[in-house]
Amino acid sequence: MTQNNHLVSVVVPIFNTEKYLDQALSSLEEQSYPNLEILCINDGSTDGSPAIMRAHAARDNRVRVIDKPNGGYGSAVNRGIDEATGDWLAILEPDDWIERGMFADLLGLIDSFEQPIDVAESAYWRVFERAGETLKVPCAYKGRITGPQPFAVAGEPELLLHHPSIWSAIYRLEWLREKGIRMKEVPGAGWVDNPFLVETLCQTNSIVYLDKCYYCYREDTTAKALAFAERNPLLPLDRWCDMVEVLNRLGVRDESVWRAQNLRGITYCCTAIEANGMDFPGLRDKVCEIFSAMDAELVMDDTHIKPAEKRLFAELRGLPDPGLSDIGYLPELAKQAFYRLRTAGLRFTWLSVVDYLQRKRARVGK
Repeated sequence: MTQNNHLVSVVVPIFNTEKYLDQALSSLEEQSYPNLEILCINDGSTDGSPAIMRAHAARDNRVRVIDKPNGGYGSAVNRGIDEATGDWLAILEPDDWIERGMFADLLGLIDSFEQPIDVAESAYWRVFERAGETLKVPCAYKGRITGPQPFAVAGEPELLLHHPSIWSAIYRLEWLREKGIRMKEVPGAGWVDNPFLVETLCQTNSIVYLDKCYYCYREDTTAKALAFAERNPLLPLDRWCDMVEVLNRLGVRDESVWRAQNLRGITYCCTAIEANGMDFPGLRDKVCEIFSAMDAELVMDDTHIKPAEKRLFAELRGLPDPGLSDIGYLPELAKQAFYRLRTAGLRFTWLSVVDYLQRKRARVGK
């Protein structure tokens, strides 16, 4: 199939996002690749979102509005998967937007290979909005995926080490359906992108990657992330456990995949501890459950995991004090700072280092 014959079904799960929705839908309508099916899944919105959807549908026959009772993000995406008629599926969150060439360039990359491709991924922009200023910086895996293509995440785990950017990709719809890949259905947003990440990336050895940013992802500030963790401290930890269930069901044994999973789990645990303190009801038990699911040797020799986090891990697992000094983490910190300086500039790098230094003690309950 040539590029012009592809149909991309774009699922937009929408619940009360009138502030950004027009920008999101306009970014789809203005894509350089025109052969799109834009599925606006109205997940029981009670604000002005339905009127915005219908206005776009009235002027662009590629836009279809599908109304459903509120069931959460996962339920809305699953409805989109069911309704899609294209050969490729994309997801656009309604408070984000996509730059003009994303689908054309990803389809061009796909068609450059003779073998079937299941997932085509790209880098993305992290968008921070503070005091009326918009700051765009590349995602944390920009420039880091350099091996031969197509590839599997086993041995090339960058896409698993960072934010679960399931929307910066397009998926072969027939493959999703063959594998029975769907999202977990829970109320609200529910962090269901986490298990979907491993459901997709760990079931294929046919991933291709384009090292260019298109998707513009509005990222929460540290304050907003901590506020969420205060309201829902156990939710990310539950989703991490769901990811482990998926990896075990798929029989994944690759060490690099499990290292990435360990790092994500420790990050989620430490954010919950920072926001609520270790004495929050049920939190210590949940953290201990998660730490017990990890291979201690993989945790202790992982240079991505900070010494204070390793000390906390050892304490809660009842292991001997590893006797690690924070000084030993300085080479890794310098490496990450240099990467951010090269890809995101001096200002963002400085803000990141300051944020790390301000938060590092609270993240391990100190």
